[in-house]
Amino acid sequence: MLAPNLSRDSYPHDYRTYGAKVEPMSNEAIPSQTIEASASVAAPATHSMKWSAQDTTWMLSLFGTAVGAGILFLPINAGMGGFWPLVVMALLIGPMTYLAHRGLSRFVCSSSIAGSDITQVVEEHFGKGAGKAITVLYFFAIYPIVLIYGVGITNVVDSFIVNQLGMESLPRWLLSGVLILGMMSVMVSGEKMMLKVTQFLVYPLVAILAFMSLYLMPNWNLAAVTEVPSAGEFLGTIWLTIPVLIFAFNHSPAISQFAVSLKREHGANASRKADIILRNTAMMLVGFVMLFVFSCVLSLTPAQLAEAKSQNLPILSYLANVFDSGFVSYFGPFIAFVAIVSSFFGHYMGASEGMRGLIVRQLEGQGKAVNEAKINRFILAFMFLTIWAVAVINPSILGMIEALGGPIIAAILYLMPMYAVYRVPALKAYRGRISNIFVIIAGVLSMTAILYGLAA
Repeated sequence: MLAPNLSRDSYPHDYRTYGAKVEPMSNEAIPSQTIEASASVAAPATHSMKWSAQDTTWMLSLFGTAVGAGILFLPINAGMGGFWPLVVMALLIGPMTYLAHRGLSRFVCSSSIAGSDITQVVEEHFGKGAGKAITVLYFFAIYPIVLIYGVGITNVVDSFIVNQLGMESLPRWLLSGVLILGMMSVMVSGEKMMLKVTQFLVYPLVAILAFMSLYLMPNWNLAAVTEVPSAGEFLGTIWLTIPVLIFAFNHSPAISQFAVSLKREHGANASRKADIILRNTAMMLVGFVMLFVFSCVLSLTPAQLAEAKSQNLPILSYLANVFDSGFVSYFGPFIAFVAIVSSFFGHYMGASEGMRGLIVRQLEGQGKAVNEAKINRFILAFMFLTIWAVAVINPSILGMIEALGGPIIAAILYLMPMYAVYRVPALKAYRGRISNIFVIIAGVLSMTAILYGLAA
């Protein structure tokens, strides 16, 4: 999700023209040697490095991008392993989230070409072949998440109709089609409409999520605190839960535009500014999300968490079904609905941009003319039909997270920026740091956990 109060003019190019060549923002490109986050002797920034209202907007926007299906399903997978593994996960996910997103942001900021997004930066540093490969990976890292939101929004509304309203389920093909069409219509209506809707959603979402966490506290069952698994089970639970943790705190779809915007506003100090905003975003995510996760996990038994997983429901929809509380019954599904919708917009934009980049690069490589109108219509039809079909099929959302989104997100978010640090001269200032090893280990553990889960 993009920053709610940013105007169209604040972006280097309109998202509907993704894939087209980006003209420099000025007559003088920023030398790659100067784009280093730690460079204190950098070109003067156009804005103060002090915290501003715009920084708060970006922090909330990145938070909103991460508050989606992953967070709503995180308590299920993370909580089934017990309380103490969850404590260790809470200690690990903050540094993991901050350092990984910081690395991706620094990678985008390392470009010497003004206004270049992540796929263009890859092409600049690694060549056209790698640029095409990363564009493909970037699309397939985000596209499965968009499919997940189609399944999630349908299940949330269907559960609300049956359990809270006491009505019969609507035909799944009809319900999913209407919901997906409604979310996509906001995107089709234009960027201004999307920004208005996201602004309306993200701010109350933060407050309601915090209130729900506190509201569930009287229902906590602290018996789980006394249960300590064996060392093997303890480590195994943490290892196998890392992919869902990465997915739940992932806001990488917004990082490219975030970095491009900061480069324009702060020049060579963009990376330093991004580091501050990303650090505060990670702290906010860990504070609000892990409080919510602990509150949900301590309010339910492992058997109930397993039942929620088998029903393919977000944790809040399940809470609404088992708690005899009007507040939980109605606000639980509402939070789930708003969280999915607020994240859908940013991920849909990223997926459509990725697909547009693939099509445009293919056409240009063949020497064919690029017809933006036809490309836009194709992408719109492809997105709607595939999201709708998957929502009707209703596959396991947690299974989709682990099998499709997890490994590619880990590769792009955790491993690629670290590879670039030791390959790209503009990033040489970040070499030899312990944090790089930590990020690489987290990325490798995520990918091996996914492969193990698929093979088991």
